[in-house]
Amino acid sequence: MIRKHCRGWIATGLSVLFFVSACCQAQVASRPEVTEWTWEVRPDQVDQKLPNVLLVGDSITRNYFPEVQHELSGRANVYLFAASTSLGDPRLDAQLNEFAALQGVTFSVVHFNNGMHGWAYTEKEYAASFPGYVATLRKIASGARFIWASTTPVRKDGSPGPTNARIKVRNAQALQIVNRESILIDDQYALMLRYPNLYMDDVHFNPEGSTVQGRQVANAIGKYLPGGCYRCSMP
Repeated sequence: MIRKHCRGWIATGLSVLFFVSACCQAQVASRPEVTEWTWEVRPDQVDQKLPNVLLVGDSITRNYFPEVQHELSGRANVYLFAASTSLGDPRLDAQLNEFAALQGVTFSVVHFNNGMHGWAYTEKEYAASFPGYVATLRKIASGARFIWASTTPVRKDGSPGPTNARIKVRNAQALQIVNRESILIDDQYALMLRYPNLYMDDVHFNPEGSTVQGRQVANAIGKYLPGGCYRCSMP
């Protein structure tokens, strides 16, 4: 089952909304992009005997999600929450909580990334928001194994938008926090540096690239499922 939302924002006369941040209890301004979206997927048939796995991320995650589903078929119920909402945006906490409440399941493994959006936020704001993001994930998936995926490189720097210099800084900031939190790491950045020919555009990867990503994600997750990685393919 797929649940998706897409909303265009009109710059003229746009009112900036303020929310209370879960991590610091201070008012923080949401800085939406021109097009905002969320994409939520749950299995058509949930097998109650299998563990539940959650992928959290953006369009990069959405593109490799089908391969993860395929690799973990018969081993886990795989869910997806992908959105343009970025770290620093107070809406993200509410969206994740709403998603978890709608699914009403216990997640055994959460594989997450959020780094390809939110370029209106500084790296300082990104780093300051990351602990709250982790806290929200821990709240909606208490007792789960957590795996952080580094943000992938872009083929060409965007302005405004992602640049490899900013991605490297954000990955380094996130790495410090996930190490401190004893969170496992899936280095998607290093993986896709090896495949410069698999881009679909300046940011996203073509189907072959998404398959490479999805196999590594499935391997990272499969280690913490019954039976280990015997059915996972290597990139």
